[in-house]
Formats: sequence, C-alpha cells, structure tokens
Amino acid sequence: MQSLWMLLASVMFAGMGACVKVASDYGASLPHVVLFRGIPSVVLLLCWAKFTHRRLRPPSWKLHLWRNISGVTSMWLGFFAIAHLPLSTAISLNYTAPLFIAGWMLARGGTQRDPVRLIAVLFGFIGVVAVLRPSIGQEHWFAALLGLGAGALSAVAMMQVRELGRVGEPEWRTVLIFSCCVCLTSVGGIAVEGWGHIDVAAWLALAGVGLLGLVGQLAMTRAFGMGSALLTAALQYTTIIFAAMLGIIFWDDLPDAIAWGGMAMIIASGLLSIWRTYSEDRVMRGQTTVVMQAATVATTNPVNEKESRHA
Repeated sequence: MQSLWMLLASVMFAGMGACVKVASDYGASLPHVVLFRGIPSVVLLLCWAKFTHRRLRPPSWKLHLWRNISGVTSMWLGFFAIAHLPLSTAISLNYTAPLFIAGWMLARGGTQRDPVRLIAVLFGFIGVVAVLRPSIGQEHWFAALLGLGAGALSAVAMMQVRELGRVGEPEWRTVLIFSCCVCLTSVGGIAVEGWGHIDVAAWLALAGVGLLGLVGQLAMTRAFGMGSALLTAALQYTTIIFAAMLGIIFWDDLPDAIAWGGMAMIIASGLLSIWRTYSEDRVMRGQTTVVMQAATVATTNPVNEKESRHA
C-alpha cells in the first residue's frame, strides 16, 4: 500500500507542471520557475540535516557531478517544454526516460539479446510520433525537441542516481545537492536576465511550483523507499493522465484519439522497460547470493575435511 503514495506524487507533479505554465503566462521567466522549484527542498533538507546532525559533505563528488549536470539540464529543458507545449504533450516527452534507457541497453548489448527492450523502444518511438503529430504546430518543434532532450538527460540522471544508491549515498543528500545546484543555476539565469516584473498570479503560481514539487518529491521518496519499487515506477506514469486532465480543464487542450494512443504507447514502453530493468536487478541479486553462498561453502569445506582426517 505504501506504493500508492506515488499517486499523490503524480497529482502533485501534474499540478506543478500546470503552475509552471501559469507562471510563464503571467510574466515569470524560466530562471524564476527553476529557483522556486529548488528553494523549498533546500530549506527543508538543510533544517532537517542540521536538526539531526547529518553530515552534509558526500564522500565523493564525482557521481554527484554527473548526476547534477544531467539532472539540472533536464529540469531546465523540461520546464521550457511545459511552458511552450500543451501540458500533456510536454509531460509525455519528459517521461520518455525509460525509453532512452532501453535504447542504451540495446546499443550496449545488442538487439537480439533482449527482444523485450526492442519492443519497448519501438512502442515508445511510435508513441512519441503519435503524440507530436497532432498536438503541436510548426512553431513548437523546437520546444518538442527540448522536451525529448529532457527525457534523454533524465535517463542519464536516473542511472547516476542508481549508482549513488549502490555506493551507499543517502537519498536526502542526493536530493539536497541537486536542489542546491538547481538554485545556483537559477540565480545565474536571473543575474543574466534580470528580475523583471512579475504579476500576482505569477507569484502564486511560483509558490505552487515550490510547494507542489516539494510534496510530490516527499511522496515519491516515501513510495520508492517503503513500497514496491516496480509498482511505484509503474504508478508514476499516471502523471501523464493527470496532466492531460488539467490541460483539458484549464487550457481546453483536448488530445485526439491518435494523441491518446501515443500517450498509451509511451506508458506501455516505459512499463516494459521498467519491468525489464527490475527483473534483471533481481536476477543479478540472486546470482550474487548464490556466489556468496558458494564462497562460504568453499571456505568452510577445508576445515571440515581437516577435522574429519583428525577424527
């Protein structure tokens, strides 16, 4: 049941995307949006780390460096796509990360070795084409390409987060360092562009970006930390559905049958890729357990043989 927290996270992230669009429509720049996305997480995690006497400095910066280069760039590109595309289209493109991970696995291991990932890539490619064809005009192709770039870089960030988890880096410190980098890049953007005039509606939307993003992050962390990882990863795709509903309600962005079908194919390709990844992880953990058991037997057998000879 803990995985159902992901449904709350999906609602929050879809709402955050809607707030990004509103803030952009009422004069907030992209650096403003990125800044308000990072500030709540930085404040909350710093206070919590100080109160619980946690160590802020990581043992190694190398994995954090690549995780933040890819993750922060992905956030900027994703927010740009949300500001300039229909909400459901932009969110769908942002959620193509598992598709890129599957493509990378195929390129590394060969298509004949894993037909499941091949099917996932084909489904995802067709889904992206179906979502883009009826949903955007000629003037929106640049934003669409950046949205796909956000999905690709998100895949890189996801793989780096997995590596950080494997070396024992706690999730809170990974999120804190990421949020600090987000804020630093946004301050740089504001220094270049200037603060500018922001309407009251934009201020409220920016506050929504920060609060909804924070609640979504906490709910997602709880879902992945205490629930089934596979089920949680599957439930995150409901963000696309919630985003489509918000787009219909507030912007009259009603996807046609082809676009709905494309979203379904993107979701299906993501689920296939996620299932394959977690299946392989379970197999690898099982093989590691067998090897460790065999090593234990190998180290104890000589002792037993020596004792039997003495007997």
